[in-house]
Amino acid sequence: MKPIAYLLFFTILITASVIPVHATDVNYPSLEVAELAPALAPEARSAVLMEFDTGTILYAKNMDEKLPPASITKVMTMLLIFEALDQGKITYDDQVRVSENASSMGGSQIFLEVGEVMSVRDLLKGVAVASGNDAAVALAEHVAGTEEAFIKAMNEKAEELGLKNTHFVNTTGLPAENHYTSAHDIAIMSRELLKYSDVIQFTSIYEDYLRKESKNPFWLVNTNRLVKFYEGVDGLKTGYTSEAKFCLTATAKRDEMRLVAVVLGEPSSKVRNKEISSMFDYAFSQFQLHTIHEAGEPLEELRVDKGKIARVSIHSPYRVSVLLRKGEKADELETKLQLPEMIHAPLEKGTELGKLIISRDGAELASYPLVAQEEVAKANYFDLMRRVSQYFLLQP
Repeated sequence: MKPIAYLLFFTILITASVIPVHATDVNYPSLEVAELAPALAPEARSAVLMEFDTGTILYAKNMDEKLPPASITKVMTMLLIFEALDQGKITYDDQVRVSENASSMGGSQIFLEVGEVMSVRDLLKGVAVASGNDAAVALAEHVAGTEEAFIKAMNEKAEELGLKNTHFVNTTGLPAENHYTSAHDIAIMSRELLKYSDVIQFTSIYEDYLRKESKNPFWLVNTNRLVKFYEGVDGLKTGYTSEAKFCLTATAKRDEMRLVAVVLGEPSSKVRNKEISSMFDYAFSQFQLHTIHEAGEPLEELRVDKGKIARVSIHSPYRVSVLLRKGEKADELETKLQLPEMIHAPLEKGTELGKLIISRDGAELASYPLVAQEEVAKANYFDLMRRVSQYFLLQP
């Protein structure tokens, strides 16, 4: 090929769309395992059992029914707080002044006084361990400026996550008209919250103190008793009102497998804990998680047309796993990378470039988005000329 042809090849502009990858982009076709499960939560009005990594539903009962969630509402409240922490908008050491609005919250509380100052870290303990309504509102106001602005963000997040049976009118779960969600939606938002690993440091606390050095220390005891009494449970959130009855979204991890179980409308806390335990017992005894690739593990390199660099590494932003029944063999699984031969600069880090597909006997079990591991700027004229020159210098 003539030098001018090389130059023309490198200077043709081809555009490519940039697709940001979200946590909901992993695709898991239904394994229909939920239909085969026994009646694990007979007294719950609604229930769902989900495996965390794959999002597979292992058991479901009226999972899309719109119901009052009580304090399970605070899962979404905490999700936005941890999102703000992750983005650097707030820090654990921020000192939050308690407003009259926050102090006035009824129901479960940590008895914050108007004008009292408490750190984000301690307020999070108050929400995660004691389900403090006052702490939840104080944090919401700190993040968004007003409780109303925070509630708006909660509903926007619900829409972003594709929660079709959810609408919030407060940050606490206190009874209110038009405030509802479903067991399935709760499982999804719980799974999203658990992607912030720090949350477990708070939800796994069984007992602790606030205002430890003051004259009036406040003893916290986790409203989720399973944290102490069921092996592997390290969260997540209880709820109760006379309207919602006894509710719980719980998570447990053993070995590599983490589960999320939700029950709504239980007749008592004892039955609530019993039925959550039954769901966990069932899943841990019947299923196993097989990991194929860890999150961030390089899987392939692609050539970049007109980029500052010639090749970019491709990886999955998630741990690539598949859920198997006990006794099923992992060596029967097949993996396939679905990628273009070439990609085009400019390229943003995290841009989806293809998929990793897991199948067995020709049937697709899951597909994971594959993303660029780094940003690639578009090469300028001199970059392209230098590359052409280097090519010719290397020719024999």
